[in-house]
Amino acid sequence: MSQETKVSDKKVSPKLETIEELLELMSKYYTKESCEKIFEVYKFSESAHEGQIRRSGEPYISHPIGVASILAKLNLDYSTVATGLLHDTVEDTGVTLEELVTRFGKTIAELVDGVTKINQIKFRNTHEKQGENIRKMIVAMGQDVRVVLVKLADRLHNMRTLNHMPYEKQVIKARETLDIYAPLAGRLGMMSMKVELEDLSFRYSMPDQYYSLVQKINKKKKEREKYIEDVIEALTNEVKKRVKFKFKVYGRSKHLYSVYKKMTHRNVDYDQLYDLLAFRVVVNTIPECYEILGIVHSVFKPIPGRFKDFIAMAKANNYQSLHTTVVGLSGERIEIQIRTKDMHDIAERGIAAHWQYKEGASVKNVSQQAIDKFNWLRDLVSMHQQTHDSDEFLENIKKDLYDEEIYVFTPNGDVKAFPDGSTPIDFAFSIHTDVGSKIVAARINGKLVPLKHELQNGDTVEIITSKNQKPSKDWLNYCVTTKARSKIRAYVKIEQRKRAMELGREILEKAFRKEGRSPQKYYEGIVFEKYLKDNGANSLEDLFMVVGYGKLAPRNVLEALVPDHSEVKEQAEESFLQKAMKSALSKKKSSDTLVIVDGMDDVLVRFAKCCNPIPGDAIVGFIALGRGITIHKADCEKTFEIDAARKVDVAWTRGKSPTASRMVRMRVISHDIPGLLKQMTEVMSASGTNIHNAQIRTTRDKKAICIFDISVRDTEQLEIVMLNLNKLKGVLGVSRITHS
Repeated sequence: MSQETKVSDKKVSPKLETIEELLELMSKYYTKESCEKIFEVYKFSESAHEGQIRRSGEPYISHPIGVASILAKLNLDYSTVATGLLHDTVEDTGVTLEELVTRFGKTIAELVDGVTKINQIKFRNTHEKQGENIRKMIVAMGQDVRVVLVKLADRLHNMRTLNHMPYEKQVIKARETLDIYAPLAGRLGMMSMKVELEDLSFRYSMPDQYYSLVQKINKKKKEREKYIEDVIEALTNEVKKRVKFKFKVYGRSKHLYSVYKKMTHRNVDYDQLYDLLAFRVVVNTIPECYEILGIVHSVFKPIPGRFKDFIAMAKANNYQSLHTTVVGLSGERIEIQIRTKDMHDIAERGIAAHWQYKEGASVKNVSQQAIDKFNWLRDLVSMHQQTHDSDEFLENIKKDLYDEEIYVFTPNGDVKAFPDGSTPIDFAFSIHTDVGSKIVAARINGKLVPLKHELQNGDTVEIITSKNQKPSKDWLNYCVTTKARSKIRAYVKIEQRKRAMELGREILEKAFRKEGRSPQKYYEGIVFEKYLKDNGANSLEDLFMVVGYGKLAPRNVLEALVPDHSEVKEQAEESFLQKAMKSALSKKKSSDTLVIVDGMDDVLVRFAKCCNPIPGDAIVGFIALGRGITIHKADCEKTFEIDAARKVDVAWTRGKSPTASRMVRMRVISHDIPGLLKQMTEVMSASGTNIHNAQIRTTRDKKAICIFDISVRDTEQLEIVMLNLNKLKGVLGVSRITHS
C-alpha cells in the first residue's frame, strides 16, 4: 500500500545531479566497463562545454548530466545515456559529428545529430524554424526511436530549470511543451513524463491560475490525505477477505493540469469538481484484474457509463488498464484503475520500457519492435514525405498528438481508434485511400448519416462508396486525421495542376493561332528542349502548367520559339494569375499600408477574415483574381487549400506607419465580480488600445465571458494587454480569437 499526494507551490530548482550520482544509478544495471565508458563521455562533454554557464549561474555541464540522469532512471541503454551527455556538443560547442564518430562510434553520433537543432539555415520566422526542427526529430525518430527519448529528457530538464529564463521566454517554451512535447510523451505511453511536463508548462504559461489552484488544493490537503488513507484501508481489507494473491493499492490526487482542464472544460470552479482522486490496484495477471474489478463494484457503487476496458482494447500508445468510476466513502466520486505490474511499467515508461538494457541486445531489432508496437509512429514518420510546408507539417503533428481517443467498430467487429471529433471520412481513409476518395455516405449503427457526422465511442461504421465520387476541398472542414487531410489536400493540388495545365495549353494555342502558326512543330527540337530547361520545366506538360499558373507569359514563349512573331495583345495572352497580379498592382494604396508585396508598399491587399492577421504575426500572401493580394496568418488552415503557385512574398511594413493599427478579437473568461469589467477597460486603455465593441454574458455558475474587439499596433502590444489582463484578480483566462 502507498499514497501519492504531492502538491507544492514552491519555486525551487531541482537538486543538481553529479556524475558520481549518475554512475551510482547506472551501476545497478550496467557492467563496470559500461560505467567507465560513460565517465569518459562525461569528461569529453565537460571539456567541450568548459567556460559555458547556464542562466542560473551553474556550469553548463549540469544540464547534460541532468538529461543523462533522466534517461538513466528510465533504464535506457548505454548509447542513449551517452547521447544525453553529448546532445548539445555539436550545437553549442566546436565539436563536430565526425569527431563524435571517431571518439564514440556512429550510433551515438547519429543520435546526437537527430537531437541537434537546425541552426545553419535561415528561416522566414520562428514558426517555420520550429516546424523544421520538429520535422528533423521525427525523421530521425524513424531511424532510431531513442532520438525522441533524448529530446523529451532534454525538454523535461529545461522545464525543470525554466525559472531562470525571462517571463516571455518561459511562456513560449511552456506553450510549445504543451502543444508538442507533453502530447508526444503521452502518445509514447510515458505518462509520468507527460504529467510532469504538463504541470511545469501550466505553472509557467498560466502562473496566476496555477498558484490559485495550488492554494485551493492545499487548503484541503489534510482532509484529502485522510480520505485517501481511509479508502486504501477499506479497499485493502475487502480484497484481502476474498483473494489470496498479492496486490498493492495506491491513492493519489489527480495532477494539477488535468484538474485545470476539467475546470475549464466543464466551466466550473475547483470546489464544484468531485472526481479529483484516483486509486490504483496493481496485481500480477490479467484474470486477477477482472476479479478485483468485481470486488470493487461490490464494495462501491459504479457510475453508469464510466467503465473503460483498456485491457481488451489497448490505447494506441499500448496503455492497458481497467478504469471505473465509483461512489466511494462519504458519497464522493473516485476513479479506480486496475492493472498488472507489466501494464503499470508500460503505463509509466511507455516506449522506454522496450529499451530495458540488455548487454549484447540488437539495437536495430529493439527499435523496430518498439515502432511495430506503436503503429501511429510509422504514419507520423512518413507524414514528412507528404507534407513539405513547415506550417502544415507542424499543424498536422499537433493534431496527430492529440490523445483524446474514441473506439469504433468495423462491420466485421474489428476495433479502430480515432481522435475525438473524427467523421466517416477519417474512418474511410483509415481503411484505404481509394475507399476514402470514393465515400458518399456512411451507416452508423445501421442508420444513414452525412459525412460530417462525428463518430462516438462504440459506433459500428459501414462506408458507402461510389465509383463516380471524388474528394472535395469542403471535406477538409470536417475531417481531423492527418492521413485523411493530407490525401484530400494532395488530390485538390493535383486537380489544380490539371486545371492550370489545361489553361496553359489553351492560352499558348490561342497565342500561336493569332500568329498564324501551328504550335506542334515548335514543341520539339533542340531549341525547345533548351527553352524548357531554362524555364525549369521537364516536359511540355510542365510548360503548360507554368503558363497556366501565370509564371510565364505566352509572349515570352513565342519570342523564344518564334523569333519573327508579331506582337500579341498582352491582355489576350495573360493567365488568370497574371491578370490578378496586374489588377493588384494597378490599384495603388496610400503610403500608410501595413504590408509590402515583393518589396512594393503600394499594392492592393486585404486581410483574410478566417485568421485576422495583425502586425507581428507570421504571414503569407496569395493572389486573388480581382481582389489583389489576400494576407493570411502563416499557420492559417485555409492556406493549405490554396495552391502554392499563387503565393507571393509579403512582409509587414517596419517603422513606416506607427499609427496604423488592426482590429483583433479577444476572449476573457472571469468570475462575475462587480467592478472587474471596469478594471479590464482600464488595463486596455492604459496599454494604448481602443475598444470598438464588447459583448458580455454570464453563465449559471457565475462566470463572465467577455468578447472585446480592440485595435492594436502589433502582436507585442496585444501580448502586453493579455498579460496585464491575466494578472487581474478573478480573470481565469485570456485568449485571442483568430476566426471570424
